[in-house]
Amino acid sequence: MSTSETSRFVRLRVEMVLEITDADALSGTALESLAAEYGEPGGDSAEERTHAETAVREDGAEALASLIDPFDLVSEVPGVELAQASWSSETIAYDPQDPDGWDLDDGDDEDDEDDGDEGGAGVPHNGEENDDDGSAERRA
Repeated sequence: MSTSETSRFVRLRVEMVLEITDADALSGTALESLAAEYGEPGGDSAEERTHAETAVREDGAEALASLIDPFDLVSEVPGVELAQASWSSETIAYDPQDPDGWDLDDGDDEDDEDDGDEGGAGVPHNGEENDDDGSAERRA
């Protein structure tokens, strides 16, 4: 591709730290979403569904990742079509009182592209594919 063809593509990086204030509500919502996605228990995807349900019950980060959809973030933006998205979540040590707790200039860009493993088991949700590294990825 020429530079003029590739210049229309933009990589947008967003990083958030979220506090889970009600783990039961979060996992319950994730379980409801999985039930809606997979339909009645059993069938061809029973093993996958069981794995996803176990993950969201045991790990708030997995429950959150199963509910977040980057397509929803940009679907209403005019003139933009999502070409590819990848997302994951992980439980972290975070102190909101620590002024150095949020280092936006950590120079970690190379690591992001190399390993991509940000924790979690990569719960499948809304049609994304699980990569070998555990991250969930969807392609348009």
